[in-house]
Amino acid sequence: MIHVQNLTKRYGDLTAIEDVSFDVQKGEILAFLGPNGAGKTTTMRILTCFMPASSGSASVAGFDIFDQPQEVKKRIGYLPESPPLYTEMTVTEYLTFISKIKGIERRDRTQALARVLERCALTEVRRRLIGNLSRGYRQRVGLAQALIHNPEVLILDEPTTGLDPKQIIEMRQVIKELAGQHTVILSTHILPEATAVCQRVIIIHEGRIVAVDTPDRLSAQLRQSDKIRMTLKTPLPETADALKIVPGVLSVFHEPSPDGQVFIVECDLGRDHRAELASLAVHRGWGLVELTAVKLSLEDVFLKLTQEETKEAAA
Repeated sequence: MIHVQNLTKRYGDLTAIEDVSFDVQKGEILAFLGPNGAGKTTTMRILTCFMPASSGSASVAGFDIFDQPQEVKKRIGYLPESPPLYTEMTVTEYLTFISKIKGIERRDRTQALARVLERCALTEVRRRLIGNLSRGYRQRVGLAQALIHNPEVLILDEPTTGLDPKQIIEMRQVIKELAGQHTVILSTHILPEATAVCQRVIIIHEGRIVAVDTPDRLSAQLRQSDKIRMTLKTPLPETADALKIVPGVLSVFHEPSPDGQVFIVECDLGRDHRAELASLAVHRGWGLVELTAVKLSLEDVFLKLTQEETKEAAA
């Protein structure tokens, strides 16, 4: 659905993005993850034909962004970080206006309007002035204008910026429901956002892509050991030493918890040690409450990749 090859954008001596390459499959939700200034918005603006690239190539739904920009724009819904809203209009007036701009036939406008009002939960506020809406509702109106022509591709730049926790959850749910029907690229610098709504992530740092994969695969690739979290009700002073004797255990870390005592057991990769640890805890009468594998979080993955990239650049 989206193919990007060696995309580069320079402003004089400043390189915003360099040799950016990736593909997005039809119906996929992809997170473009990176800190502010990493190049996310620049890439999105190029893909939406808002600005040209210095070099490289890209196509959306089979149309070249350089040679066929109008065809690309017809197939894209774009929600910039600050939604392009006319605050003196009501929600219905604004979305009707947008439907005309996007070339929706008169006979289809009523149905298109009803569809996006329902999908973005705007029906109750459809007659209100946009200027009187909360930040969360304005963001929904911005998403509705991106969706009203039912585009094949949605490009959402920081869609939850400025929302409160309840609004963030609601917006994430709306985005997740778009999977399959639309191909979505979602940019964010908020790590839990990528985990919550996206099937794959692209991590970009200082204008370069440093990783592309699912969060779970990225975690597995960077893991140097397995970690298991054990919560015990009645551990003994020698519990940590006893755990260290188990074959394959590298180290044991102990920390207090409201539910008991927590032991983080670090083990060799390649073998599941949980059954052996559970058996030991039961046999010793330590009161096993919980035993779970600890995954490398997306935050850990992001920090590790970007730190390694910075070190390599400085070398």
